[in-house]
Amino acid sequence: MTNTKNAINWFEIPVADMERAVRFYEAVFATKLHREVFGGHDHAIFTRDEPAVAGALVKSAELTPSASGSRIYLDTRGELDACLARVPAAGGAVVMPKLDIGEPGWIAIVRDTEGNAVGLHQPRA
Repeated sequence: MTNTKNAINWFEIPVADMERAVRFYEAVFATKLHREVFGGHDHAIFTRDEPAVAGALVKSAELTPSASGSRIYLDTRGELDACLARVPAAGGAVVMPKLDIGEPGWIAIVRDTEGNAVGLHQPRA
């Protein structure tokens, strides 16, 4: 169950190579993604312990990885610096380093192994 106060309740990050993408996101976020096939498409789902916005990496002919499309910001669970440090070794690149955005916290933008530009966010404590 997602929190209905959020403007977003599900996201999908397109991938060309699911194995490579899973390795990247699991390494950067130091977590495991849940793999399943849904609607005939390979998914790797970001899991949460509590009800929250959720999403997945998706390999589908209808979705194309891109650095110029919509951008999502993934919660780094208070570990933005650690996530950014793991990006290069995982095969990605930091496109925009950590930026203080005032009261909402800090953001950064990375390019994943599939060519997507993905935002990372750490709220202020």
